Amino acid sequence: MDQLEGRADDRPEGPSKSQVKRDFLALQVLAERVVSLPREQLEPLNLSEATWAAIDETARIKDLRARRRHFKRIAKLLAREDLDAVRALVHEDAAVKGAAAARHHRVERWRERLIEEGDACLAELVALCPDVDRQQLRQLIRAARAGRDQGRRDAARKLFRMLREVLADVELAE
Repeated sequence: MDQLEGRADDRPEGPSKSQVKRDFLALQVLAERVVSLPREQLEPLNLSEATWAAIDETARIKDLRARRRHFKRIAKLLAREDLDAVRALVHEDAAVKGAAAARHHRVERWRERLIEEGDACLAELVALCPDVDRQQLRQLIRAARAGRDQGRRDAARKLFRMLREVLADVELAE
């Protein structure tokens, strides 16, 4: 019995080896995201010279294995920085990109509905955006339908652009 108790007391304090590995892997993922951000976004972080040098060096590394090693190096350098600020910046960037993607998908859904459903969907859009140019929208919808049948996408792109502008105005008003 005393032998088992002695072993329990010999265990080191702190996180397990597996937890340390998981934390470092998360730091490597963070390093990859940091490198993908534009320099202008990173400048408010006041990173050290060594970290800036490593980030700048990333562009010239093409080999996959070398890039993996390089991200490990950046992760070690980031561990010395203010991680809360770095994580907040990466999280904020992901939220902005997510919102932009959601807006894009919303416009795509409207475009597809207008092409498929026609006037019923158009009435719904006009109720949402009363200032929309109905005549121009109808022309673009007809052209997009005809273009779809012929395998041409230029009219659908024009319809998308118009919807993006119209729906952006609605989002600003909300």
